Amino acid sequence: MVQFLEWSARRGGALLGFGVFAGVLIPPLAAATRDVVTPVVACLMTLVLLRVDFIQVLGYLRRPLLVAALLGWVLLACPLVVFAIVRLLGLDGPLGAAVVIMATGCAATSSPAFARMVGLDGEISLVVAVLSTLLIPFTAPPLALGLLGIDLAISLTGLMGRLALVVGLPLVVSLVIRRLAGPVRLERYGRSVDGAVVLLVVLYGFGVMDGLQAKILAEPLWVAGGVALAFAGNFGLNILTALVFLRVAGARIALSGGLLSGNRNMALYLAVLPAATDPRILIFFALCQFPLFLSPVLLRPVYDRLRSRGVT
Repeated sequence: MVQFLEWSARRGGALLGFGVFAGVLIPPLAAATRDVVTPVVACLMTLVLLRVDFIQVLGYLRRPLLVAALLGWVLLACPLVVFAIVRLLGLDGPLGAAVVIMATGCAATSSPAFARMVGLDGEISLVVAVLSTLLIPFTAPPLALGLLGIDLAISLTGLMGRLALVVGLPLVVSLVIRRLAGPVRLERYGRSVDGAVVLLVVLYGFGVMDGLQAKILAEPLWVAGGVALAFAGNFGLNILTALVFLRVAGARIALSGGLLSGNRNMALYLAVLPAATDPRILIFFALCQFPLFLSPVLLRPVYDRLRSRGVT
């Protein structure tokens, strides 16, 4: 088992690509795993916390201006920038609304794992991912209502309770495991934990693709446009964020912030949006998983080239 998990860690990028496409190509697999998305995310968070150096995390918390700047950019500035671009391009209708709502999302729970996978800063990614998840009930509804006039039907108390379970419970469990296992054992099995993270993200990818194949067969051109828009949104926010923070935070932090900004947690919206929501908006959130899952494969060569030139 240990060897298999370590192999999964080494083949993380390929496995993530397999997960996102298998969910589309095998509808029964996607349907069978749709209901396990929430517990999978909780388990994923637990394992991610096991692999984080909390001393470095506390070090970043001593840099409140950097953390606050990243949070403000991810949660507030990005939605406003995307909204302005959507209005400028005249992108009306469900896709325009969906891409703006996507930009209001918190950083993906898998961001620290992805950052580690491509050689970026996993600790700052964890801090921003966790804090953005806790803050999203206070930022997303006003932005969505103010910018789009759409009622996302998000209950602050209900969402905060869910976030407390998804973030707080894994934190407690990870601390208990750390206490029982000890640092030496955790270090020995670190790559195995990374492999388990990859497999959980693949399982999550199966579930969120439920129903997508039928949409592709019914409206292939619409889906192709949605995929292109999802990639443009993800990589566009990534590049813009890296450029904004390059001079003030350095290349490594700027690139990590870019990865955080591009990869958003759409699973939360899929869980809380009402049944009356336009189904095309929900389908777009599923399409956002393609750039999210493929980003380690597509961006790793870019980061490696930058690292070879001494940029990171």
